[in-house]
Parts: sequence; C-alpha cells; structure tokens
Amino acid sequence: MRDPRIKQLAKNLVGYSIDVQPGENVLIEMYGQDRELVKSLVEEVYAKGGNPFVEVIDRSVQRIMLKGASQSLIEQWSEHDLNRMKNMQGYIGIRAYDNVNDMSDVPEKQMNLYESLYRKPVHSEQRVKHTKWVVLRFPNNSMAQLANMSTEAFEDFYFDVCNLDYGKMDLAQDPLADLMRRTDKVRIVSPGTDLTFSIKNIGAEKCSGQRNIPDGEVFSAPVRDSVNGTIAYNSPSVYNGVTFENIKFRFENGKIVEATSNDTKRINEILDMDEGARYIGEFAIGFNPYIMKPMNDILFDEKIAGSLHFTPGQAYEETDNGNRSAVHWDLVLIQRPEYGGGEIYFDDVLIRKDGRFVIPELEPLNPENLK
Repeated sequence: MRDPRIKQLAKNLVGYSIDVQPGENVLIEMYGQDRELVKSLVEEVYAKGGNPFVEVIDRSVQRIMLKGASQSLIEQWSEHDLNRMKNMQGYIGIRAYDNVNDMSDVPEKQMNLYESLYRKPVHSEQRVKHTKWVVLRFPNNSMAQLANMSTEAFEDFYFDVCNLDYGKMDLAQDPLADLMRRTDKVRIVSPGTDLTFSIKNIGAEKCSGQRNIPDGEVFSAPVRDSVNGTIAYNSPSVYNGVTFENIKFRFENGKIVEATSNDTKRINEILDMDEGARYIGEFAIGFNPYIMKPMNDILFDEKIAGSLHFTPGQAYEETDNGNRSAVHWDLVLIQRPEYGGGEIYFDDVLIRKDGRFVIPELEPLNPENLK
C-alpha cells in the first residue's frame, strides 16, 4: 500500500507547485531507485489532464558516461535533451542519490564541460526560464545517514518539511519581500564575516513551494560590483560530488579575490570556470521552521531556519544583476547562536539577530509562527 504522505506530496507538487493545466506536457525526471512517488506523480498529472513524460536516471551509469564523454558527445546529448525540454510546459525533478559523492572522481574538466554545455542550456536557460518547475529530494538511507538520523525518523522529518502549509508561509513572506525591494545597503556580520553590498533596484522573490520542495526563502541579488568584505560560511557544501568545508571569500568591488577552504586548489578551479563564477548571483534569507541543521544537501540546507546563502555564479532572471556563469553554487551561513550568531542590517536597521527576525512585520517568519 502506497504511503498516503507520498500521495499528498504528489498532489501538492502537481496541483500547487507547478499547477498543471489540461494538455500540458510534464517531464518527471527521477535520479534514484524509488518508484512510488513517480507513479503517484503520473497519476496526478493524468488527473489534471496533463501528459506525463518520465525519465529514470542511474547516477552510476551517468558517472561512467561523463568520465569518457568527449565534448562532441556532450554537445549532442545536450541538443537532444534541450529539444525535449522545449516541448515541456512543466518539470518535476526528483533527486534520491544513493551516494552524493558518486561524481567525486569524474575529472574536473569533464564536469566543467557538462556544467557549461549541458546543464546551462538545458536547465539554467530552458527549464528554469521557460517551464513551470519544481525540484525536490526523496528520502532514502543515504539522505538519512547524511542527516545523522535513522531512516524512519528521517522520513517523518522529510514529510513534515515537504508537506508544510506553504500557502501560509507564502503570506508571511510578503513583508520581507517588500522590505528587500525597498532596501539599498545590506550588511552581514558573523564570526569571520563582515560583508556589505547593495540590492537597490534588484527586486526580491518569494520561495514558498513553487520551485523547490522543501522551501522557505526570499531571494535577491547584490548589485554586481557592490560586494566588499569577507564571508566565512559555516555549513559544508557538496559540489560535483566533493564536500567543501570552511569556505571563506574575500571580495573587492564585487569580485572574489581570495577563496580558501579545506580544498583551496579545487575551489579556485571552480571559481575560475568563467568570469561570472567569481561574482555573486544570489543573496537569500532562509527560514524553514523544520530544518535546523546542515545535512550536506543544498536543497535542504539553503532553507535552514536562521540562515542565509550567498551564491557565486549565475543570477536568476527574476532578480537579475547581469551576472552570467555556468556556476550557481548556494553556500550557506547559519546565524543562530549555536552556530556563532550574527546580524543582518538593511539600511543600517537590524532586521535579524542570531537567526530571529526582530522587527514586528517580519516576526511571522520566526519558526514558532510557521509550524
């Protein structure tokens, strides 16, 4: 018997997140072994009058493909999948990796080719800009292990997070989005961090279950050349199968001029992929009330209550600062007291301290008010 929580999640994804309409084509892309959510999604798309298309991808096979792929093969692969994506009105991407480090031994040159020749045209340019899309993880033993939880406990946590009342969250986000749209100067202060930048005239967008599940952030972007100072991230991050920790950037006039981490050589190779990789494409504030600690999965970690992320690389079209890159790497700083605390100032006014919003119009976003 299918878990009723899976049926509810599928209903939310199809009916709320991408709002499938009769006649629309929807690509359901599954990385992993579980099939129950895929079957429920197919049923829900049919129930809405849509046309489901399904692809199930084995990451171990994809790894072998990438290790031997020529540039010409990746270009043909990209062209094929881009043509398919152009025929889609909706996209649901499910990630249930058995091993987040599967790609760690694929040469950096191969991964860079894949990012620039495949992911950028197929996903960053076509899927993100021209379809109704949502991406999510699905619980498995590997994810539970990353979260340092039993599989059963992780499943309960997962469905609490993913079946949250995102309509309620959406309304609570309005004051923060409005305030960010009116803000010029931002200052972020934490241990090892003192960063200033402008978000003037960039805009702000709410994230409440229409693009990511789980969700819970409002994002903008800095004026491209306005970032100065340092930021020390305190959450680990996996990029192309490699886990980076203790990441620290120093900025001058928008550009990352110094980058260090547990693998300083490799992180600089990523930032040297193209010119835009050393500039910031997104600034976002996270507040999902159920996500309290990193689990080495950015779709969860960037929504941690009391966090922010400051993202090297490609800017989103909705809050476009003009930065272009094959990279979009969400890196997370948690500011709750157990992670060292910290403050966010908008135009010299303190709006969040130690992870809690401190001005009345933003207090509905504190954890006890969103659960």
